[in-house]
This record gives sequence, structure tokens and C-alpha cells, in this order.
Amino acid sequence: MGSRARARRAAAMLGFLGLLCAVLGAVMIVMVPTLIKQQVLKNVRIDPSSLSFNMWKEIPVPFYLSVYFFDVVNPSAVLLGEKPQVRERGPYVYREFRHKSNITFNDNDTVSFLEYRSFQFQPDRSHGLESDYIVMPNILVLLNNSNSGLFTVFTGVKDFSRIHLVDKWNGLSKVKYWHSDQCNMINGTSGQMWAPFMTPETSLEFYSPEACRSMNLVYKESGVFEGIPTYRFVAPSTLFANGSIYPPNEGFCPCLESGIQNISTCRFNAPLFLSHPHFYNADPMLAEAVLGLHPNPEEHSLFLDVHPVTGIPMNCSVKLQLSLYVKAIKGIGQTGKIEPVVLPLMWFEESGAMEGEPLQTFYTQLVLVPSVLHYAQYVLVGLGCVLLFIPIIHQIRSQGPRPGPRDVTSQPSVATEPDRLPSPCTPLLQDSLGGPPTSPKA
Repeated sequence: MGSRARARRAAAMLGFLGLLCAVLGAVMIVMVPTLIKQQVLKNVRIDPSSLSFNMWKEIPVPFYLSVYFFDVVNPSAVLLGEKPQVRERGPYVYREFRHKSNITFNDNDTVSFLEYRSFQFQPDRSHGLESDYIVMPNILVLLNNSNSGLFTVFTGVKDFSRIHLVDKWNGLSKVKYWHSDQCNMINGTSGQMWAPFMTPETSLEFYSPEACRSMNLVYKESGVFEGIPTYRFVAPSTLFANGSIYPPNEGFCPCLESGIQNISTCRFNAPLFLSHPHFYNADPMLAEAVLGLHPNPEEHSLFLDVHPVTGIPMNCSVKLQLSLYVKAIKGIGQTGKIEPVVLPLMWFEESGAMEGEPLQTFYTQLVLVPSVLHYAQYVLVGLGCVLLFIPIIHQIRSQGPRPGPRDVTSQPSVATEPDRLPSPCTPLLQDSLGGPPTSPKA
């Protein structure tokens, strides 16, 4: 009896434990997504208490700027009207350091800052030296330790729907370089972080001071970077299309062939054009007009790999080319008989990938822990259901098999004929009285 009681108590305890596990798992299924969302919102906003604030302030990702120059190998022939021939030189690689200064939190849920960039030449990563001699048209060169202007962006602390969006750039809510209100708008973020909880329908929009305009990247495919799920965003084919191919870009004109953008209005009226390297994704006439160009998507397309839950870039490679429209100018003998051509000057790649301790911290707190919680809730529900069956099975087994119905024709009925029951005393009574007992007569 003692062992059976102990078994009943053990089965009851396991059943109670199973009930707790099932209830806890069900509660987690309902609550965990909300808790994860709250943690993400808390840690991606621009706030000193958020996990990503130091990453936003002092970007820990090692960025590299790779610069390729187009060396004109037949300058004398070009002056005589022949097709220019170029030779790509480089890359000349620079380690890029970024840091924000003058960080000021404003009352309207925004923060203003200047981001400075400094560069250190990396000879071990470069194919050439800074002292190399390269023949190319004379252009203004960017000085070191410069900034991209004063950005004012929304922090997301009070109004999460506008997190990271640019409020103003250099005090302006729109620029005045272009010929339409749509093209002059300052849309998107400053190009470092985006709103979390992305879907394949999400696009990455950001304002680029270098291009003097807002740009928009589109979703291409999902992937994994160092164990972290990512969405890859790329430039649409219409990014630098002219107005005849893509009417919304009409405001960036006057345009030449499709695939290059005239940026002269924001570059001291110099006839400069922005495009993908080697005129990739542009009108083939542009690459055919210059010998030595070989556009291909593997080497000349740009991409950003972003963690869709947080909106933080994990890996990126942004590639752009700067070209100069050249032609013979009457009265200026140095221009000779140059045929009109968009001549590539240089292209650059800005790349970076999260690594080391920042990557490990990001993976642990924003990927591993949510994944563990996600699977733990279903494990608890499954374990709880298994444990709940133990007391039920024990109860069924403890009852044992039930006896079947009695055969009334072969066995006497104890309830109806108690005087005919056999007794061990019957033979003794028969011997002493000389016969079987008789029933009294009525």
C-alpha cells in the first residue's frame, strides 16, 4: 500500500509540473513576441541608454575606402579627336574612421550631429602608392577629416514611427539643386541605420550629401551573415536613369544618356556626372565611347546587407563613379579637338562588415537570446503535455482489469438461497443427529 501511495503522489507531482510547463509555454507564445519587439525598440532608438547608441556614435565597424583612378593612356591622341583609352589604376585603400561630434538632443525628439571622417592609407591592401603618377583631367580633390554637413534626425524615443529619419540637413528640410519638388526632398535616413521590422516590401531610403539627393535601394534577396539573417538591398535600374526612361528623375536633368546623373548644380557648375562604376547599368553608348571599360554586376554593383529585425547594416559595399563631360572649347587651345565624351575620372568603393566583439554582442543579445526564447516556448508546451499524461496513464493502470458477468446457472446465488450454502460444519451435524437436518414444517 505504501509503494502505491508514493507512486500516486509522484504521478500527481509530475502532472502538476506538466501543467505549469504547459501554462508557462502558452504564456510565452503570447508574450515573447511582444517582449522581443519592446527590447528591439528600446535598443535601436538613438538614446544613451540603448544598446546601439555607442555603435551609432562611434561606428565600430572597420570601413575601408578603395579608390580606383582612370589613367588616360593616350592623352595626345585625345587632343587630336581620337577615342580616349583608359587604364584602371588601384585600388588605393584607406582605412576610414568615423566619429560624431556636437551631438545635441533637441526638444522635438530629434538629435543633431556632425560626423567627421578621417582616412589612413593602407599600403598592404593597395595596388600602388600615393606617389604614383596618373594622367587625368584636373578636378577638385576632397581634403581629409571632413564632414558631411549637419544632420538632424529623429531619435524614435517619443515617436517610434519616425526613428532615424532625417528632419533637416544643414538646417534645410529640402535642397534647391534640382528642378522639381520631388527631387529636392530630403527623404529617408542619414544612411547608417533604418527602422526595424523590415519586410521584403521595405525599401532603404537615405539622403546622400555626396550625391546631393535622396537615394532608394530595393530588396533583392534574403541571406545570412555570420549566423545573422539579413536582407540584401541593391540599387534599382532606375537610380540614375534619365527622365525619358524614368519620368520622376526628370527633375535631375538636363540629362545625357540614361545611367548617369548630372550633379553640376551642386558641384560649382562643373560638368560632373555620377554613375555606377564603368557605366554599369547605363546606356551602352557611354562605355563604348571610352576604350578600357568593362562593366559587370559582380564588380560594379552596390549592396547593403541589413538585419531586418533591427534595421542595422551588417555588411555593405557602396560603389559610385565620378565622370567629367569634356569637349573642345573654342578659344581654349588646351582642349584641342577633343570629341564630346563623358570621361570616367575615378570610382570608389566604401565597404565595411561588422566583426569581433560588436558582432558577438549583437548576435548574442539580438539573435541568439530571441531564438532561444522562441524555441523554448514550444519545448515547454510539448514537455507539459507529456507530463500531463503521466497521472492519467497511472490512474488507468492502477484500476486493473474488471471481472466479467457471473454464470447464474452454474453457481449458487448467495443472496437468494443462504440456507443451501455449503459449510464445513455440515458433516459434523449429520453424524451427531443421525441424518441431515430437516426443515421445520409449517
